[in-house]
Amino acid sequence: MADRGCPLEAAPLPAEVREGLAELELELSEGDITQKGYEKKRAKLLARCIPLIQGVDPCLQAETRISGPPLSTAAPKPQRSRLTNSRDERFRSDVHTEAVQAALAKYKERKMPMPSRRRSVLVHSSVETYTPPDTSSASEDEGSLRRPGRLTSTPLQSHPSIEPWLDRVIQGSSTSSSASSTSSHPGGRSTAVPSATTTALAGLSAHAHLELHPAPPDVTTGLTEHSPYERPQVASVRGIPLGCSRNVLETADGVPVNSRVSSKIQQLLNTLKRPKRPPLKEFFVDDFEELLEVQQPDPNQPKPEGDQMAVLRGEPLAVGTPWPPTLLAALQHWGTTQPKAPCLTALDTTGKATYTLTYGKLWSRSLKLAYTLLNKLTSKNEPLLKPGDRVALVFPNSDPVMFMVAFYGCLLAELVPVPIEVPLTRKDAGSQQVGFLLGSCGVTLALTTDACQKGLPKAQTGEVATFKGWPPLSWLVIDGKHLAKPPKDWHPLAQDAAAGTAYIEYKTSKEGSTVGITVSHESLLAQCQALTQACGYSEAETLTNVLDFKRDAGLWHGVLTSVMNKMHVVSIPYALMKVNPLSWIQKVCSYKAQTALVKSRDMHWSLLAQRGQRGVSLSSLRMLIVADGANPWSVSSCDAFLNVFQSRGLRPEVICPCASSPEALTVAIRRPPDLGGPPPRKAVLSMSGLSYGVIRVDSEEKLSVLTVQDVGQVMPGASACVVKVEGTPYLCKTDEVGEICVNSSATGTAYYGLLGITKNVFETIPVTVGGAPVSDRPFTRTGLLGFIGPDNLVFVVGKLDGLMVVGVRRHNADDIVATALAVEPMKFVYRGRIAVFSVTVLRDDRVVLVAEQRPEASEEDSFQWMSRVLQAIDSIHQVGVYCLALVPANTLPKAPLGGIHISETKQRFLEGTLHPCNVLMCPHTCVTNLPKPRQKQPEVGPASMIVGNLVAGKRIAQASGRELAHLEDSDQARKSPFLVDVLQWRAHTTPDHPLFLLLSAKGTVTSTATCVQLHKRAERVAAALMEKGRLDAGDHVALVYPPGVDLIAAFYGCLYCGCVPVTVRPPHPQNLGTTLPTVKMIVEVSKSVCVLSTQAITRLLKSKEAATAVDIRTWPTILDTDDIPKKKVASIFRPPSPDVLAYLDFSVSTTGILAGVKMSHAATSALCRSIKLQCELYPSRQIAICLDPYCGLGFALWCLCSVYSGHQSVLVPPLELESNVSLWLSAVSQYKARVTFCSYSVMEMCTKGLGTQTGALRMKGVNLSCVRTCMVVAEERPRIALTQSFSKLFKDLGLPARAVSTTFGCRVNVAICLQGTAGPDPTTVYVDMRALRHDRVRLVERGSPHSLPLMESGKILPGVKVIIAHTETKGPLGDSHLGEIWVSSPHNATGYHTVYGEESLHADHFSARLSFGDTQTIWARTGYLGFLRRTELTDASGERHDALYVVGSLDETLELRGMRYHPIDIETSVIRAHRSIAECAVFTWTNLLVVVVELEGLEQEALDLVALVTNVVLEEHYLVVGVVVIVDPGVIPINSRGEKQRMHLRDGFLADQLDPIYVAYNM
Repeated sequence: MADRGCPLEAAPLPAEVREGLAELELELSEGDITQKGYEKKRAKLLARCIPLIQGVDPCLQAETRISGPPLSTAAPKPQRSRLTNSRDERFRSDVHTEAVQAALAKYKERKMPMPSRRRSVLVHSSVETYTPPDTSSASEDEGSLRRPGRLTSTPLQSHPSIEPWLDRVIQGSSTSSSASSTSSHPGGRSTAVPSATTTALAGLSAHAHLELHPAPPDVTTGLTEHSPYERPQVASVRGIPLGCSRNVLETADGVPVNSRVSSKIQQLLNTLKRPKRPPLKEFFVDDFEELLEVQQPDPNQPKPEGDQMAVLRGEPLAVGTPWPPTLLAALQHWGTTQPKAPCLTALDTTGKATYTLTYGKLWSRSLKLAYTLLNKLTSKNEPLLKPGDRVALVFPNSDPVMFMVAFYGCLLAELVPVPIEVPLTRKDAGSQQVGFLLGSCGVTLALTTDACQKGLPKAQTGEVATFKGWPPLSWLVIDGKHLAKPPKDWHPLAQDAAAGTAYIEYKTSKEGSTVGITVSHESLLAQCQALTQACGYSEAETLTNVLDFKRDAGLWHGVLTSVMNKMHVVSIPYALMKVNPLSWIQKVCSYKAQTALVKSRDMHWSLLAQRGQRGVSLSSLRMLIVADGANPWSVSSCDAFLNVFQSRGLRPEVICPCASSPEALTVAIRRPPDLGGPPPRKAVLSMSGLSYGVIRVDSEEKLSVLTVQDVGQVMPGASACVVKVEGTPYLCKTDEVGEICVNSSATGTAYYGLLGITKNVFETIPVTVGGAPVSDRPFTRTGLLGFIGPDNLVFVVGKLDGLMVVGVRRHNADDIVATALAVEPMKFVYRGRIAVFSVTVLRDDRVVLVAEQRPEASEEDSFQWMSRVLQAIDSIHQVGVYCLALVPANTLPKAPLGGIHISETKQRFLEGTLHPCNVLMCPHTCVTNLPKPRQKQPEVGPASMIVGNLVAGKRIAQASGRELAHLEDSDQARKSPFLVDVLQWRAHTTPDHPLFLLLSAKGTVTSTATCVQLHKRAERVAAALMEKGRLDAGDHVALVYPPGVDLIAAFYGCLYCGCVPVTVRPPHPQNLGTTLPTVKMIVEVSKSVCVLSTQAITRLLKSKEAATAVDIRTWPTILDTDDIPKKKVASIFRPPSPDVLAYLDFSVSTTGILAGVKMSHAATSALCRSIKLQCELYPSRQIAICLDPYCGLGFALWCLCSVYSGHQSVLVPPLELESNVSLWLSAVSQYKARVTFCSYSVMEMCTKGLGTQTGALRMKGVNLSCVRTCMVVAEERPRIALTQSFSKLFKDLGLPARAVSTTFGCRVNVAICLQGTAGPDPTTVYVDMRALRHDRVRLVERGSPHSLPLMESGKILPGVKVIIAHTETKGPLGDSHLGEIWVSSPHNATGYHTVYGEESLHADHFSARLSFGDTQTIWARTGYLGFLRRTELTDASGERHDALYVVGSLDETLELRGMRYHPIDIETSVIRAHRSIAECAVFTWTNLLVVVVELEGLEQEALDLVALVTNVVLEEHYLVVGVVVIVDPGVIPINSRGEKQRMHLRDGFLADQLDPIYVAYNM
């Protein structure tokens, strides 16, 4: 191996030394000898020839050195078991292995952040515990084996230069991190943010631990200067923290959190903090668009410096040779003149020759088949086939004889054979695409053998099943008995070497689509002639063929060229190679074959099995054609094979690598010296140079090198050149890598039926720099990347199909596989099965590596291996891996002959059906083209100052509901500002008028209240409070009742005696632990001196169970109102002024803050009056309410409005819907309610629960045509998708299309907007989501990219004024500008009620003033972002209608990368990412974005979601997800209005209470 300029080639070692070395290799690879013993013995052997060796010179080590784990017993093991755990050798090179080990040694061994997962997920069994060695390897068309053993790490001492190297890595290695806005230090020195992988911190201050940072660091800017930290130690399987430092961290609110999760996140942050490569040029304009970074080329990158290359011409085809006019003429000639000559010998799986086909038999059977095909197959009395039709050939790999007969039979009948793989199941990987190919080729007939036909999957009729995506086919079995003998005078049509298609070979592209490449008769003949000349084939030569005879070199040499030269082919089936990898060598020996056709994996397999086979001799071989010699990693197999078999007669010049591609057929092949070939060459190339497409021979011994061997010279009669991969096909310079193009009569002619791409590939005209074409004949692009080396030898460094362009650099999938395999493959990867491909995320290729892990691998092993692979790839290729996934053994889709089906694997990864058992994402490291973080704008300047009613040239965004003054009521209710008076007045004037009906789950009325009944019950409660409770006016009373009339009576009872009621949701008996503390907290915070409740709840509050949750001794007086005596109060309390406090309204906001607001009597009456006017409520009306009665608008509608307006309320407790989903809609229908109210959770329950039952409901007589307006009570952005699906679903039950609308209220004002019965319908606009992040509104058309629909939140209530103010400057904003919604109205709450009297903190929530413009009006700040837009519609007053659009709560928004994100937008994207995501919630923790998803599916799907969630958030929001948490359905907490409680979720996550299925920490 000339990898390091070692003297092996110059002075070959004596045969006995080589023999001895080979023996040692094997002992080592099988573990019969330790590494130490091996090195001792080896040094002894070599010392004879080179006495000066000190220790062991690495360049003299034979290519096959991999140390084996010392086994306790060295008993000889059966051959088969040895093969199973060997590794994929095509990708081996010792230099590379040492490079990887050296790279890893430079990383201080640190634990990788491991995800946490639930125990149950760990039980991932592999599909089968053992499979024969066919299923290994990483490329589509290969199986291969690996050798037992582990790699030894290079000891650290051997690298004295380690410190400077580390510094270098930290300053100048790959790309910058993302969540971190890479920006410069104030001091001007640019920093970089570390990749999780490059930070090899051996001697650097790796001890700066988390203790230094009690406060969470900020990773959204790169401004902090820290020394690099220890890598986060991330995971623990539930219950077993893995060495986590138990630091007490603080949450954002300063609450100390002592949990594994938060310390893991802290560690993750520290990892992301490490300095990384220098920041890229920033290109960003703070406009609506966020521009993705365009990676600027590095000015120091290597550029090609050579001259422009010349077109390379191969030797001419020999003129004097008497070539046959066609291949069929040759067949006829040999078949008639030498019928006994052997043509093809087939072997069975034991290696016995089962049948030898002679030339006579081949000719006669092909004739019979041709005759049968043309004359005996009819459909509707027409011949089924006519010349030129395509026919599928479906033959197993073990039956070359029948295949050959079928192939030549088709050619004789002028039909076009299309050989394909035997479909084994109805859902083979890639089978659908093959079906597409057959369909597009118009194939209607498939030829097969009897045995194969029996084995195909059958339909119930006994016919062969139709495979997914395949056209309907007739199957013809071509065994002898099924064919008709042609009459004596029948002759096939004479065929000349025309341009007509001879056969079609299939090829699967990188994307997984299958195309057919047509090869004409002319090309076929030219290929046979060129191969005959290049390989020096002669008559009656013997060739052993291990390759697939249906396509590629196996077909060209073993089926076509062999017949032209009357050769004898011994075909070795794949199944035999699996059982006995030496079989091909034994056949070469027994048949004295002159040529053998193999792949490097076959050479490798035989190396492992050759021990003790003394009698083998390869001296008869004159050519050993290595068909995948173009694979850069075949070098080591060739060298190792020669090393071992040179002593068995193998001559070095016999090994002939060749390069081929389906489009260009054979591109180049190495000739032995007797055929005039120059001596072989190797090139040791810099991997970094290659990534820029430049050839740099690596002189220093660098870590990242690629050793390639030449693949010989261009084919006879062909010309070749190298052109640029992208764009115009300019010729490359001599030191530049490009795509090899060939001009020859022996290439394919087209992709069948695909004219566009055919032109690009088969008709390329290379041009010089000046643009002049280099030839008048078109060239064919080969899909091979390479260059022309010295002596006009062709070198190939990779395939276009495996090319991944990351940033401006190109990487080859095979190279990355090789690096991954060099990292302790033995311990970990199952049979070398690794797939590498790229996926496009955010307009750049991202590298994904998927490997099968050994069944016994532990969680720790997995993560150690993954972290080492990341480090190795980062170090050697300078590219970050975006996603590393491990799947159980034997679960990756297989290509027909072993190997991994790459495109199918990629497809599964993108669809979320790969089911990995371990995943590590590194988006922070890889994604470097995020837009630059936004810089905050300076304060509003003078240009925005107000001019009349304009701000910056726009109308001020303010709007108001109808004036109350014009809407005076004739009603008595108007005359008193107190609800108590109204109730008394109603009890007096209309005593028997029913106000409330309460329904049970069955739909029956459980209790009612007329005006006088309510009045009397309220009096009894007031009497009990005064006598039993001895309360004074102004005392606070907590009402803990289930939804019902008791609650309403208790409320008015409090008002009757001057107490201040506080409604509290009762604790849940099954869930006291979490619900009771909230009750206790509200009772304490509201300073209630008494609790009113029912008997059952009173018992619950004092129970033993309650005592475990709260201190039950500290409850205030508890009064049970179930059996209080009938008493009247002496006098009903009348407040001294309307501004006296009427009641307290407590609610937990979505951000998890408990806030109680004070409602005065004046505000209470004003609220009822506005709602009455908006909804046209009169005593004759009935409305249905399905809401919780404890706070906000729900409470007002349930307890206040009926008393004020006198209408009848049908009360439906939402809890009852759990046992009867249709309760609410049935009630609306039964009571013919014109107006109904519900919450989002109720609407969702109906949509999900009744989706399939609309027919049944119609049968029961449910009719919703009575509904004028159905309003969803909410404090959030309207959920358009839900309201629309509800409307569509219940349209069948008569629900009018326009009936559904939403309301908007908040803590400062519980009812700002409400659709009501009059006024224009709610409008919907589409805004640009990217502009919203910049606090701007940009209206776009429906369906445009990044568009987000927003629906108006109902009409502004009478008496309410709304203005939009700037969140920071508090100045007014213009129409269609995003700002905070401020509200002024008589029913605003008067302030917060808090324990500590910290009203001053929130004073401006209720008494804010604009900073300029109208500075007199006092407004309440809602805390919600939104905008006003004047529409074309007119409202009831005839004015143009102003629509209010609510975007979201300011408290909930996430400030990331200088922009403002609304959680709901990210959540909507995530829910769309995979069908198994039921719900999602996002929050930030120390500027890391945490995404929690509920998995509605099997736990094995959990890890599929990690990559999909990360991808979608990057693509649509330009954000990097820090942590993905996968939980069971129902874990995300939701309040009574159906809003997600994201902060509760965050606290649960940090306190480790979610019991997640999986937590992935993205690096």
